[in-house]
Amino acid sequence: MKKKYKYLDKINFPNDIKKLKQSELRILADEVREEMIDAVSETGGHLGAGLGVVELTVALHYIFNTPNDKLIWDVGHQTYPHKILTGRKDKIRTLRKGKGLSGFTKRNESEYDPFGAAHSSTSISSALGIAVANRLSNKSDNVIAVIGDGAMSAGMAYEAMNNAGTSKTKMIVVLNDNDMSIAKPVGAMRSYLAKILSGKMYFSLRETFKLIISAFSKRFSKKAGKAEDFLRSAVTGGTLFNSLGFYYIGPIDGHDMDSLISVLKNVKEVNYNGPVLVHLKTEKGKGYKFAERSEDKYHGVSKFNVNTGVQEKSSSNIPSYTKVFANTLVKHAEKDSKIIGITAAMPSGTGMDIFGEKFPSRTFDVGIAEQHAVTFAAGLATEGYKPFAAIYSTFLQRAYDQVVHDVAIQSLPVRFAIDRAGLVGADGPTHAGSFDVTYLATLPNFIVMAASDEAELVRMVNTSVDINDRPSAFRYPRGNGIGIDLPSIAEKLEIGKGRVITEGKKVAILNFGARLNECLIAKENLSKKGIKLTIVDARFAKPLDQNLIWQLATDHEILISIEEGSVGGFGSHVGQFLSDKNLLDNNLKYRSMILPDRFIDHDKPDLMYKYAGLDADSIENKILDTLNSKIIIKKTN
Repeated sequence: MKKKYKYLDKINFPNDIKKLKQSELRILADEVREEMIDAVSETGGHLGAGLGVVELTVALHYIFNTPNDKLIWDVGHQTYPHKILTGRKDKIRTLRKGKGLSGFTKRNESEYDPFGAAHSSTSISSALGIAVANRLSNKSDNVIAVIGDGAMSAGMAYEAMNNAGTSKTKMIVVLNDNDMSIAKPVGAMRSYLAKILSGKMYFSLRETFKLIISAFSKRFSKKAGKAEDFLRSAVTGGTLFNSLGFYYIGPIDGHDMDSLISVLKNVKEVNYNGPVLVHLKTEKGKGYKFAERSEDKYHGVSKFNVNTGVQEKSSSNIPSYTKVFANTLVKHAEKDSKIIGITAAMPSGTGMDIFGEKFPSRTFDVGIAEQHAVTFAAGLATEGYKPFAAIYSTFLQRAYDQVVHDVAIQSLPVRFAIDRAGLVGADGPTHAGSFDVTYLATLPNFIVMAASDEAELVRMVNTSVDINDRPSAFRYPRGNGIGIDLPSIAEKLEIGKGRVITEGKKVAILNFGARLNECLIAKENLSKKGIKLTIVDARFAKPLDQNLIWQLATDHEILISIEEGSVGGFGSHVGQFLSDKNLLDNNLKYRSMILPDRFIDHDKPDLMYKYAGLDADSIENKILDTLNSKIIIKKTN
């Protein structure tokens, strides 16, 4: 039964908020928080970050004239309250479901989402671009970027601030300082903000100056302002933000509605000659006791019971690929003190929390800084250590230059554990691991592997431990394995060698990655139609098993390659080899099954693969269509 709310039921768009009295906004915020908790309990998703910005969201839409004033949220997982207040309240229970609301900001979902964001630390850069465009177009609309939840640990944020400070362009940055990211915050910057800007000395001295200022007439106001600037500069060492050219305000309580309204109103009305940064102190998970008590503040949750906070758990006893990777690496690290674990703010997501419990001195969470993570790993490799950089495929994209320049060119043995390979479900296209095979397999002297099941993942971890002369990568999907016994850590692969799963006639499937089980289902269906398939698990996209591919091409009429990646990946390398060796001139029909040339919206993973044409039915249909097709050669005069 749908809940009844005193104010929220009357709010469809931000203009409705402006009809309320300021004294009523506190109740509205409480109702938004309650509605968000109730909705996410049904859908799952990101909870803690949104709970921490409820008051801020209400205040921003109350003071500013969105969507004309552009409100840009960093990461996007803190925007559920924003969605509730911007025309999407009635759809909030479709979050992350097929054809439902995105879990992040999305331009084609609402005019109130001026910039899409699911990766971190992009808000200040995009906001500056919009602000400069406004200036060039003689527009006076405000541009506000909300950054926080760990996003300030990424270098891109400081690159943008450096540019914004020198551009003298009017824009507002709200720093949502909740002392949290996805996991425990790391880095000197977090400590700097917490200790200096929240210190008693800063506050007491500032209050003293305020008392002195109030005792003098208005003619001293300019000098008083300079005095406060001096105080801010002296106490914080010239605060980083002032040094970067921002007018700094704060820190203030981000849950104090009256303070928020007052500060944001002043910031909107005062014409500063350049960018302004408003520093808020907030609490991630605010207002829901189970989130407040949780170590990760309920950053990402499955469906849960609102009254108990208990989340639904998978009924499967099969371990996830992430856990298999972590447990295997732990076993190796118990025997090899040179093994190092690295993550970029995703210890639980990559399994590095498991590794870190066993080897805290050999585990490094560098924050949301993938570029640094890769070059940091490269530095370790130069000294004979064995770094494993566990990074989601979609996040490794952010460090591609470092992979090329700092790792590949120098042929350093950094091991890349690429989690979330392929389509990932509810997080949608921004988190899909679609491109890593393409962007890694193009690099000389790189070893690129993909696990078809959890046992193969163990073998690939085992193999990578002993690769000491060049970089290597192994990719594996999100979710649980298929439920098979795991080999010992002694089982290793021969570099560049695939394995034959079944032998048939006429048609061969060359699988790379976790579509193997779908290939086997297609095989069973086709066998009932009298079609016997050869199925091979390629294991390696680079180096290719050229002898095995040659054999498949010469012994079969049809060769189908299958992968959970984009064009330019495994299938393209196979096609290049077949072309170079003139194997396509012998009436061989080669087809490459890849992810389509479009971004696939969030849904259940099995449905996403169906839409992508990489499920068992699609494999079967591809083979039947190819068997029935005829090669027609047009004669030309």
